[in-house]
Amino acid sequence: MIDWIDNYNARDWQTTTEGELRYALIGLGWWTADVAIPAIESSENGTTTVLVSSSVEKAERLAADHDIEHGISYDEFHNGVASDAYDAIYIGTPNAYHLDYAETAAKFGKAVLTEKPMEATVDRAERMVEVCEDADVPLMVAYRMQTDPAVRRARELIQEGFLGKPMSVYGNNSQPLLEMIPDPDQWRLNPDLSGYGTSVMDLGIYSINTTRFLLRREPVAVFSRMESRHEAFADVPDEQAASILRFENGIQMVSTSSQHAQQDTQLKLTGTEGQIELRPAFHGKCTLYLSRGDVSVRVAHDTFDSEQEMREEFDYFADRVLTDSAIYPDGRHGLQDMRIIAAIHEAAESGETANLE
Repeated sequence: MIDWIDNYNARDWQTTTEGELRYALIGLGWWTADVAIPAIESSENGTTTVLVSSSVEKAERLAADHDIEHGISYDEFHNGVASDAYDAIYIGTPNAYHLDYAETAAKFGKAVLTEKPMEATVDRAERMVEVCEDADVPLMVAYRMQTDPAVRRARELIQEGFLGKPMSVYGNNSQPLLEMIPDPDQWRLNPDLSGYGTSVMDLGIYSINTTRFLLRREPVAVFSRMESRHEAFADVPDEQAASILRFENGIQMVSTSSQHAQQDTQLKLTGTEGQIELRPAFHGKCTLYLSRGDVSVRVAHDTFDSEQEMREEFDYFADRVLTDSAIYPDGRHGLQDMRIIAAIHEAAESGETANLE
């Protein structure tokens, strides 16, 4: 078993330690303020030079706190204020605004890193891809799990045959949203801002995208059920959701998610010869559990939290942009997730299997 886990490079993607990518961070919610800004501060190839918010006061205050050169409003960003001060943008706004900022960045020739899911609908995600391709600017979707060392090691193990033939996957992602943010009018419960719903868009996407990354296979059909009972979830269909996805080569996946349950994140992949489990998988310090035959091993990255995950993500993006290299996950990769999410909601509404081929 030790032979399977020793001697791997957590930054197998890195091609340069030279150069610096200057970021404008758009949307200064708690994730950007508490996680993204410190992550870039500790990164090797990035620096934040511009903060963008609906509140100029907030942007200027945070800029002063972190010794960042510019704090500007959304309108100023769209009008090109401080456009010479940054090379790339990071979009951390509600989903339905991502396209607007990507369009402006593309107009100014800036690279785009947008939070997942990449937009509120498939149509708007398609438009984002087209806009960035037409302007020849890099576009990446911020799937931080793809640069987490535990997930990358799991990917290597699968490639090396640790599972044997992959057979099944189970993923869950749940959290008590109303305890975390005690406001029933928050944007994640507003379909005009969140998109198709709340639990699959915000949480279920982690299980689905990480499985796509690990297996390098795509779902071809999905059957789904979802419901909302709590009054705060009246405008969205998926207070909780459960889906069965059939991937290429007959691999079956069960994905469950809820915005109204105890926090729990896990992803388990089972094959003909072994099993790989990530627990916690998506929030907290991602830990890898390996079992093959009668032997089990726990591989922990005890200091690798969300800030470190974001640091790896920003450095990966900078590495790709600075060296003009191919990005994975690019916009078309993120667009596929949007199509999968739309199919999950279609299947839940119709009560029938939705095909993705």
